[in-house]
Amino acid sequence: MVCQNQSIDDSEAPLARDLRLLVRERIAAGDSDAQVIDFLVARYGEFVLLKPRLKSHTLLLWLAAAAGAGGRRAGAVDAQPAADKIRGGRGSGMFKLSADEEARLERLIAAEPPPEKPI
Repeated sequence: MVCQNQSIDDSEAPLARDLRLLVRERIAAGDSDAQVIDFLVARYGEFVLLKPRLKSHTLLLWLAAAAGAGGRRAGAVDAQPAADKIRGGRGSGMFKLSADEEARLERLIAAEPPPEKPI
């Protein structure tokens, strides 16, 4: 899916557009918020929810998310010694930039335009 981790309002994916139209139709028909959500989950499954409900059949989704977050934290801890070497901190200093390289990097950063926000 193109719209993972985005609300249907924020996503430009075709499925998100279809879901927005479906939600509007259900609300116009008089459904409550809970009825619309239950309808979408019954039709498409829990994965259409931005935050799936914690139930026995969605436990794998929640465990995978927790494992992924733990892996990211471990990766950040493992990356710290390398970051220290790049900055010239502890370690052999083999990644330290020369004065010319640092000056060039500063010029490149200063010349870089700000990132454009996608439409």
